[in-house]
Amino acid sequence: MRPARQTLEDSDDDARTQAALRYILDAWEEALRDGIEPQMLANAALFAALADLVSAYGEDAVAKMTGGLSRRIQHGEFTLKRTAQ
Repeated sequence: MRPARQTLEDSDDDARTQAALRYILDAWEEALRDGIEPQMLANAALFAALADLVSAYGEDAVAKMTGGLSRRIQHGEFTLKRTAQ
């Protein structure tokens, strides 16, 4: 008898978040290979994410959440630190 396969629904939040990120990054790479510019992908991803958040939590909550993004961006929270290759 084979052991039961764990599904993402049975995983903890961290594992599901990591899986979600893998799906997004895989789709992102595929779109880049198809010639979509990174800036277009970023705009589309932000739109889709914000639209889903508004559907789930409402406009006021998302406006409050995104209100602090400017400070976080200015402090480098979203800047990827890349090492020389």
